[in-house]
Amino acid sequence: MSNVLEVEHVARSFGRQKILVDASFTVDAGQLIGITGENGSGKSTLLKIIIGVLKSDSGRVIRPESMGYCPQEVLLFDQLTVLEHFKCWARGYGMKQVHWQERMELLLQQFQFKQHLDKLVEQLSGGTKQKLNLALALLHQPELLVLDEPYNGFDWETYLRFWSYAEGIVAAGQTVLVVSHFINDQQRFDRIFHLQNGVLS
Repeated sequence: MSNVLEVEHVARSFGRQKILVDASFTVDAGQLIGITGENGSGKSTLLKIIIGVLKSDSGRVIRPESMGYCPQEVLLFDQLTVLEHFKCWARGYGMKQVHWQERMELLLQQFQFKQHLDKLVEQLSGGTKQKLNLALALLHQPELLVLDEPYNGFDWETYLRFWSYAEGIVAAGQTVLVVSHFINDQQRFDRIFHLQNGVLS
């Protein structure tokens, strides 16, 4: 198997406070990987470095060109509809219309929110917003999907549908990285890393 993500001796401080001392791990294609740790352990800092929105002080990250990121707090626009979100994200991903429409239909069906397609985001429940948040990260079939505390906004049905879908895409060769202070269903994961005192083990 080939490495999809390589994190090598990553360190990061804010002022005199060391947040990450030494974080190293690799993730292969077709794996489901977890990173867990207490609040304040440096998970958010490591996640931001992995997805490329924060620079490390030392070390390096080799990431795939195609990534999907589902943040803990939904990054949506209240005055756009669900459909308009799919159109905007598809344009950002550089997807052809036929392709993104097919993907959209599949994701709407998988997570059961097609009835909300023409609604403004401000009209959606928190759970439906989280479904849209996840679907947008999955739209372009990324090599690596990074999920930040994915369970927080899921109802039980969405939780089960998420795992069903995640297992399917991992079996097809995509990679999923879950970052959470607590990881349920640990038997589903190929490996779980623990972050404590800035060190990943």
